[in-house]
Amino acid sequence: MALVEPNQRPAAPPVGLAEIRAARELLAGVVAMTPVAGSRALTELCGGSVWLKCENLQRTGSFKIRGAYTRISRLEPEQRALGVVAASAGNHAQGVALAAHLLGIPATVFMPERAALPKVEATCGYGAVVHLRGETIEGSIAAAVDHAERTGAVLVHPFDHPDVIAGQGTVGLEVLEQVPDVRAVIVPTGGGGLLGGVAAAVKALRPDVCVVGVQAAGAAAWPASLAAGHPVSLSGVATIADGIAVGRPGEVTFRQVAALVDELLTVDEDAISRALLHCLERAKLLVEPAGAAAVAALLEHPRRFPTPAVAVLSGGNVDPLVLLRVIQHGMAAAARYLSLRVRVEDRPGALAELLARIGAQGANVLDVAHSRISGALPLGTVEVAVSLETRGREHCAELVDALRGAGHTVVDVGTAPR
Repeated sequence: MALVEPNQRPAAPPVGLAEIRAARELLAGVVAMTPVAGSRALTELCGGSVWLKCENLQRTGSFKIRGAYTRISRLEPEQRALGVVAASAGNHAQGVALAAHLLGIPATVFMPERAALPKVEATCGYGAVVHLRGETIEGSIAAAVDHAERTGAVLVHPFDHPDVIAGQGTVGLEVLEQVPDVRAVIVPTGGGGLLGGVAAAVKALRPDVCVVGVQAAGAAAWPASLAAGHPVSLSGVATIADGIAVGRPGEVTFRQVAALVDELLTVDEDAISRALLHCLERAKLLVEPAGAAAVAALLEHPRRFPTPAVAVLSGGNVDPLVLLRVIQHGMAAAARYLSLRVRVEDRPGALAELLARIGAQGANVLDVAHSRISGALPLGTVEVAVSLETRGREHCAELVDALRGAGHTVVDVGTAPR
């Protein structure tokens, strides 16, 4: 979808190039200038050069350290003495914890009770005091606000502050230096801090470059907000991309994004899962679901963006158990799994013949269930439920055709992870 028409855009965004350049000076020696990696597979698919900006390789595993350090470093001495507090399920928590540690400031972080253990341990490892509060991030935010009111600690917002936006915008400066002929920059989008910051840097120096935000369909607060002309809250969010699962744009980021960004797209869970799997298999990069959103947009709309294009991989912090589920979901979405129910004769060797025929077609058997107890089965027939690993949709169709051509009755076909 297009954003605000040029004649309806806010007069000026809250954060501009000067603020981003100042943030870059603050961040010198603190953050890494993350690499850009060329993607041959995406380049072939999109018909022009595609580069991946690897913020998943940044300190703490995401871009968040840029904004957190910029914000905290500018606190007055009396504010520093009282410490900082944040609420986060992962990336922002680690960014605040490390930034505070580097600056010698006490940090308290509230995380949901069910936050992934690796993220909790990483946040503690950077020196923050971590409290688990609330079933969801909303409960953690309420606890953080209460802590700030009781103690005077400064609440560090994950996106809705000019200093945070300026810090995140340094990603845009690096993109222009690393890919000087870039024509499109595609950015995962939750609250809009990264998108707004990147857009400010890019549009100030290269107004011809297209800047596109990508949201998860289950947490797409921006379309309704832009249509209303102000931030609008979703009734709920549901997405595997927890890093961009934000139910309401910020007041500051709304003005920033509405003033500068060209387009905002949404991608569904299947697309995000396929993108994460693509990054693992083709780019050899571990990316969290939120971090893969820009790649998902390229896979879904390969000819939509001018090239050279840069997709920002915003983070790589993913719980191993979540990663396993997302990989399985991605393989199912890409038809790399096939589930079948096949009827065969109830005689010795029939099951072995079926499995041999499946193997001859190049499919890998994951599990088998054999049943002869069903009133719907003809006498002398058994039903075999088999889950397979395949090479994609064409291979699935070839396999089913081969089984039917051999005389087997295939009664159900589906894709599902093991």
